[in-house]
Amino acid sequence: MDTLLYGICAGAGWATFAYTLRLLRRHPTPARRALCVSFGAFAVGVTLAIPPLADSIETGLGLPNLAKVLAHGCAMTIAASAEHMLLYLALPPAQAAARTRRWVWITAGAYLVMVALYAHTLGYDQPVQLTVEYATDPAVSTYLLILMVVGFFAYCIDISRLCWKFARICGRPWLRRGLRITAAGAAVAMLYSTNKIIYLVAFWSGRQPTGEREIAAVLVTISALLMMIGLTMPAWGPLMPLTRRWDDLRAYRRLGPLWHDLTVALPELELDPQLRRPLVAVRDLDYTLTRRLAEIRDGRLALRPFLDARATQAADALAEQAGLADDDRLATIEAAQLAFGLRAHRAGIAAPQPHPAEGPPRSAGGWAGEITWLTRVAAAYRQSPVVTATLDATQHLTSTDTRSQAVVDPRR
Repeated sequence: MDTLLYGICAGAGWATFAYTLRLLRRHPTPARRALCVSFGAFAVGVTLAIPPLADSIETGLGLPNLAKVLAHGCAMTIAASAEHMLLYLALPPAQAAARTRRWVWITAGAYLVMVALYAHTLGYDQPVQLTVEYATDPAVSTYLLILMVVGFFAYCIDISRLCWKFARICGRPWLRRGLRITAAGAAVAMLYSTNKIIYLVAFWSGRQPTGEREIAAVLVTISALLMMIGLTMPAWGPLMPLTRRWDDLRAYRRLGPLWHDLTVALPELELDPQLRRPLVAVRDLDYTLTRRLAEIRDGRLALRPFLDARATQAADALAEQAGLADDDRLATIEAAQLAFGLRAHRAGIAAPQPHPAEGPPRSAGGWAGEITWLTRVAAAYRQSPVVTATLDATQHLTSTDTRSQAVVDPRR
C-alpha cells in the first residue's frame, strides 16, 4: 500500500511543481520562488521514497539508506521553503529575510548532523535501517529525533500558526481558504511526527509494534495533498466556480443580440473593440461581461430622447394582455422601449411625448442581480411577441411623414 500511496503523491507532486514553475516564470516573486522550491523538493523526495525505486538506488550504489537520507533532506527543504513563503506573505521583506536566514542555518546544521550520523552507520558490521525498528541504536534514534523535531515539529507548528494568523486578516477569499487548508496539512504532518515518536518509544521499551510504515504512508499522503492544495489554491481557486463561470458565459451570449444592435446604432459606446473576438472575450469573462452590461446601460441612456411614452403605454397594455407579471412584465416593457428607441434613432425622430426621465429599472442583488435583470431584458428583446406587437402598434410614431415628430441628428 505504501508504494501506491507514495506513487500517487509523486505524481501529484510533479504536476504541482510544473504548475508552480509556470506561475514563477510568469511573475517571479520571493514567495513564489520558495513555493516552487518546496514543490520541487517534495516531488524529488516522495519519488525517492517509493520503496522499489529506493531499493534499486541503494542496491545499485551499494549504500544502504541513501534514498531515505536524500528524501529526508528533501522533506526538510519542503518545510523550510514553505516557512520562507509564509514569512514573506506575513512580514515586511527585511524581517522575513532575516527570519528565513535563521531557519536556513538551523535546517542546514541539523541536516549535516543527520548526514554525519548516517555516515557513522555505514561502518557497522551489521547494516541498520533508518527506521523505528532500529530505534535501539543510538545513532538511528538521534537521527530520527532530529528529523522529527527540526524537520517536522518546529516547522509545522510555525507554519500552522502563521497560516491561521494570516488567514484571519487576509481579504482574499481563496488565499484565506488555502492558508487554512495548509494549516490543516501541517497539523497532519505533526501527527506523522507524533506517530514516529510513539513507535520510537515503543521500540525503546522492547516492544515490537507493527503497522508504522502503513500509518506513516497514509499520514504523509494526507498531509502532502492538503498542503499542495492549500498552497496552490490562491492561483487556481478563482477558476473553480465552474457553475458561476458557465452562468456568466451564458449571460454573455444572451446579452449579445441587444448589445450588438445598440453598439451598431451607437458605435461610440464600444470602448474595447477587441472584445468582439470570442477568444479574447472569454479569456477575461468578468471584464467582458462588465463592459457589456455597462454599454447596454449607456445605450439605454443615449436612447432616452427617442423613447416615446406612447410606446411604453402600448407595451404595458400588451404585456398585461399576455398575462405577464412582476419582473417578466417589467423586463418585456424595457425591451420594447429599447426596440422602439433603436428604430426611432435610426429614423432620426425624437419623441414628441418623451418617456419620463427616471432611470431604467434595476434589480436588487448587486452584480448578480444586474446580470439577471439585463439577460431577462435581452431575452425579451430577442424573442418576446409583446416586443414585436409593440413595434407593430407604434409603427406610425416613427414614420417619416408623421407631422408631429421632430427630426434630430442621430449622432447627438
